[in-house]
Amino acid sequence: MSLRVPFMSLVPGDDAIAVREAIDRVIASGWFVLGPEVEAFETEFAAASGAKFSVGVGTGTDALALALRAIGVGPGDEVITSPLSAAYSALAIMMAGATPVFADIDPDRLTMDPAATMAAVTSRTAAIMPVHLYGQPADMGAFRNIAQRHNLAVVEDACQAHLATCDGAPAGTIGIVGAFSFYPTKNLGALGDGGAVITNDAAIARKIKRLRNGGQTDKYHHAEFGVNTRLDEMQAGILRARLPLLRGWTDARRKLAGAYRTKLEGAHITVPPECDRGHVYHLFPVLVEHRDAFQAHLLSEGVGTLVHYPVAIPRQPAMANLAPAVCPVADRVASQVVSLPLHPALRASELEFVSAAVQRWRP
Repeated sequence: MSLRVPFMSLVPGDDAIAVREAIDRVIASGWFVLGPEVEAFETEFAAASGAKFSVGVGTGTDALALALRAIGVGPGDEVITSPLSAAYSALAIMMAGATPVFADIDPDRLTMDPAATMAAVTSRTAAIMPVHLYGQPADMGAFRNIAQRHNLAVVEDACQAHLATCDGAPAGTIGIVGAFSFYPTKNLGALGDGGAVITNDAAIARKIKRLRNGGQTDKYHHAEFGVNTRLDEMQAGILRARLPLLRGWTDARRKLAGAYRTKLEGAHITVPPECDRGHVYHLFPVLVEHRDAFQAHLLSEGVGTLVHYPVAIPRQPAMANLAPAVCPVADRVASQVVSLPLHPALRASELEFVSAAVQRWRP
């Protein structure tokens, strides 16, 4: 059956003209790496995110890894993070040379649980890296208290949380650094990979700029071990075209999420609560037993769905060398979570169609 409501489309819509103009502008300039588009986007994204500085890099994963390196996290250190996320959250810790330690998640927020985080702190813990998963802000007040008590750094994985706020404070600015992804599916997405680090610390921003460009202080002079992860001019131009639309897109996501919450009342699923008004609904996850059958039902009704994420990170073979992590809530959620279609171009009639199909589900 052809999908009446696909999960999403990445074809430019109301931004198409601005995106095309940005592409043409970059091509005409003949400058494609670390040029005026990147510099302008860094300034504009920092302002939009409530930070003093922004540094563009190649991916959200690199943003996390370089953020950790820039604050001195490395071999021998442990970083506590969430077991429910894209695996890249933990892989970034490993890229920095540190060891990921997993603290189970809160069953409502689906973000890292502060009590479990406190229990995971050891003498080797250097940082806490909460993930603002699905656009829902983590409990940053609690994490800041834990960090202050144990003299730890807080690095925010805000890769799914563009313009989110945590108790009113911009996501990514509550810790010492925040990392964002511009993967095409993100609330602010490029037409390829991209990422950025935001911070209010000028020295950290300067260090990340060196690290992203091979550790160079100037051309051909490498003062330290760096990598090659530069946001290119084309993607920066596209992101600049889309950034002015992000606030409106975010408002649309919140409105759609509110409509879903109303129309899904009484359905045989669990809708995680909105625990902070700063939620930006990168995704709209629901929890359901017999997930495969639920997805098959929606597919038969013409509705596309995806699963984010079916395997808790500690269960990934790539983490086999780490100490076992007991994360029963994350394991349960990973077995039940399903994402329904939600994006700014979703029409009210399509949301009504999806909601009716969900209401017809019987386990």
